[in-house]
Amino acid sequence: MSYTIQQHLAYSVWATERLKETLDAVDESILFADVKSSFSSLAKTLLHAWDAEVIWLKRLQGVSLDAWPSQNFKGGKKELLEGIVQSAKNLADFVESKGVDYLSTSVTYKNLKGDLFENRVEDMLFHVVNHGTYHRGQVTTILHQLGVTKIQSMDIIFYLRTLNK
Repeated sequence: MSYTIQQHLAYSVWATERLKETLDAVDESILFADVKSSFSSLAKTLLHAWDAEVIWLKRLQGVSLDAWPSQNFKGGKKELLEGIVQSAKNLADFVESKGVDYLSTSVTYKNLKGDLFENRVEDMLFHVVNHGTYHRGQVTTILHQLGVTKIQSMDIIFYLRTLNK
């Protein structure tokens, strides 16, 4: 059987849950420590990934946002970690509810600048998962730089092995 986007979304949920488990074990101050990366802290990296997932889900739902969802985020570690996991689940659940034919349809949306685009749903979903994987990798690197050594693997092959148990 071919690997599907639904499996890819399930992988993203699994990887995000593993990341949450890793981050649950670190002191909250690590999330807000200044780092040299694309974003100036782990929290900002996580908020960006969460924002992107919310924005793409909204686009799939026919809503084009004009601002980053987290711009007024005031929560702490618990809310941030629960939010990123729930966001991954929301996306997977939404796609599951639409059925397989939905994947080949196209969606027209505006980016945050108001520019108009149209993409196939499946292409958008592969982008969202790839984006999340990229930033989970950044988080892993930042954690190593901050001295955290107990980091669960989030590689897709480990996820696929869990399916065969």
